Amino acid sequence: MISALIAAPSVSSISPQWDQGNRAVIDLLASWFEGLGFSVEVLPIEGHSGKFNLIASYGHGPGGLVLAGHTDTVPCDPHLWQSDPFQLKERDNRLYGLGTSDMKSFFALIIEALREIDRSTLQHPLTIIATADEESTMCGAKALLSLQRKLGRHAVIGEPTGLKPIRAHKGIGMETLRLHGRSGHSSDPSLGASALEGMHTLIGELMQWRDELQQRYRSPLFDVEVPTLNLGHIHGGDNPNRICGHCELQIDIRPLPGMSLEALREEMAARLHPLFEQSPLQLELECAFDGIPPMETAATADIVQVTEQLTGHRAGAVAFGTEAPFLKQMGMETLILGPGDIEQAHQPDEFLSLDRIEPTVQLLRQLISHYCLH
Repeated sequence: MISALIAAPSVSSISPQWDQGNRAVIDLLASWFEGLGFSVEVLPIEGHSGKFNLIASYGHGPGGLVLAGHTDTVPCDPHLWQSDPFQLKERDNRLYGLGTSDMKSFFALIIEALREIDRSTLQHPLTIIATADEESTMCGAKALLSLQRKLGRHAVIGEPTGLKPIRAHKGIGMETLRLHGRSGHSSDPSLGASALEGMHTLIGELMQWRDELQQRYRSPLFDVEVPTLNLGHIHGGDNPNRICGHCELQIDIRPLPGMSLEALREEMAARLHPLFEQSPLQLELECAFDGIPPMETAATADIVQVTEQLTGHRAGAVAFGTEAPFLKQMGMETLILGPGDIEQAHQPDEFLSLDRIEPTVQLLRQLISHYCLH
């Protein structure tokens, strides 16, 4: 099953030349879960051609367990791989292929866990969610949220966590900041308005704002305890002897749980716009994508306590984003727990260690038994 999933390319990207549909992966999952007696829905995502979600359910009721994941992968550079990223290869006690760790394998392990469970004895529903475009637009998770349906009470997302439970993660916001000035001959500064010099002022204000945010917000749950703001990409001007007429900066903001991306955008705008009120420069702010909200499930939540007991690890926090905030908005106690390692995600020669397979299958059986059989 893992081999078949890896052999079905489903790259998602905000760049059209890389973006692909995920129907082939969805069709595989649909056929497998239908074969296990699940009721399966394949849901096209409005406005996103070739993108689909899958909801496979067994049983009915308000409780139960949701096992969730995304079907897409990031793009890759095949020439950097030792083997074809779309053909599963086993070597060194590892399974290599694009999506082995992040996170196609999780679906195959769910099915393997179900083989030894008498599904006719389920007292509470088991629901499997497979989404599109987690790696790019989050359109799959947003489409699920828009259904306004109650799919379950407790949810586990099988993102790569090294089989350690994760109950919180930071949010992600990406912003584009543009300054529009006036070009001119560099021999006379009065002939233009330098957007590059204006960007110097803007960056200084951003760094001061970052320092203030890190004084105001802190969470010891995270390895990096403070919110971060990264100056990721800048471009301006075209020649040394021309005054820079346009300059663009792209930044990444990672807020802690309890912080709002929308509030941060408003606060940033309120700080930056006054810098140029008396200037010939014009500031333009653009949200590069809607962002992923921060997420935190309480340490006292049942799903947290159960997974801590089953794994022997205290639930922690990570800086990468997932679909968990959207599942939480659907009314689920949500936790992130999967067999892969984040160090392998988005890397050449991505792999899943063979020694993670059986522990994951056993853990999934225990979770299904706890939430669906009793």
